[in-house]
Amino acid sequence: MKFKTINKMKLEFESHSVNEAFARTAISAFITSLDPTVEEISDIKTAVSEAVTNSIVHGYENQIGKITIEGEIKENNKVIIKIKDKGCGIKDVQKAREPLFTTCTTGERAGLGFAVMESMMDKIKVNSTYHKGTTVTMEKIINSKDNENV
Repeated sequence: MKFKTINKMKLEFESHSVNEAFARTAISAFITSLDPTVEEISDIKTAVSEAVTNSIVHGYENQIGKITIEGEIKENNKVIIKIKDKGCGIKDVQKAREPLFTTCTTGERAGLGFAVMESMMDKIKVNSTYHKGTTVTMEKIINSKDNENV
């Protein structure tokens, strides 16, 4: 069943680490019309943070590139968020989604980004082309008190 789009947004910013907090704030402001619980906001902000951090740290490594966030609210209170970069891409998406797997050799990364995203969201899809970029699409149903009004 296809649900009607209620609202959409698109935001582009550079892959500076300070913009991870900006992305979290922007997406939480976008979903406020659904009256999400504090836990729902926290889950979405954490998942967005992980995806944006992956783009900054792994996608662009030590260079600056563009990161795009697209948000969509559907009539059934489904929130769809896409985080896109045009960085180095992921060689093996299935391997990258395994908990504790990391390409970081400095020991600073735990390799839990995708596992965290999956635990916070209802659905996650990762599309990546090596040397061309990655798109992470996440979905979550907001179970607010007012969802029958949307």
